[in-house]
Amino acid sequence: MLVAAAVCPCPPLLVPEVASGAAPELDAARAHCADALGVLAAARPDRLYVVGPVPQDAQGAFPAGSTGSFAGFGVDLSVRLGEGPGGRPLPAPLAVGAWLLSRTGGADASGAAVEGFGIAERATPEECAEAGRSLAASAGRVALLVLGDGSACRTVKAPGYLDERAAGFDAEAACVLGSADVPGVLALDAGLAYELKAAGRAPWQVLAGAAEGAGLAGRLLHEDAPYGVEYLVAVWS
Repeated sequence: MLVAAAVCPCPPLLVPEVASGAAPELDAARAHCADALGVLAAARPDRLYVVGPVPQDAQGAFPAGSTGSFAGFGVDLSVRLGEGPGGRPLPAPLAVGAWLLSRTGGADASGAAVEGFGIAERATPEECAEAGRSLAASAGRVALLVLGDGSACRTVKAPGYLDERAAGFDAEAACVLGSADVPGVLALDAGLAYELKAAGRAPWQVLAGAAEGAGLAGRLLHEDAPYGVEYLVAVWS
């Protein structure tokens, strides 16, 4: 059963070594991510899943001990997801999740088993929800660290340029995530999310599937769109 979840953005720029001189610009987002992970730790889960968007061929489980690297971003920094024999390398969003856990202690500080789970950005809402249900049923007390950004189309300098639909999509996402509105999260438009480069849509809908029947309340901790990309931090508990 799902007992808590933290929703965090996953730009590699969250890692100060990657951001370099621009690191202070995301200090508030980092602080709110740390607060969200504190909620996970307080829930005392048996198992923590770090869920993030991945390419189609990278879907599925990433066992405890899997490692990731930020070498592709010019930084000699590696991270490990929990303790275990590991498996395939962590994609960047899950590596950011592993970094967040290493920085804050996170839910794994309570002794929870930690694993990764990748969901394809083009997965349907139904596929995402079913994956979430499976994760929630895997242990008595499950927590999720859900990684994903909102639209990347908020300004002309954004990665996806300016799309006037982006602000409305992001406002809706912030509303449903901040209120733990399970039907609302599942109703987010997958096609529009893809057009707006909102990679968080699929992981958020995994969370919604996991939260069905759990009766969790939500709280939005952070919303900002630096660099024209929407970053949201929320907690469900």
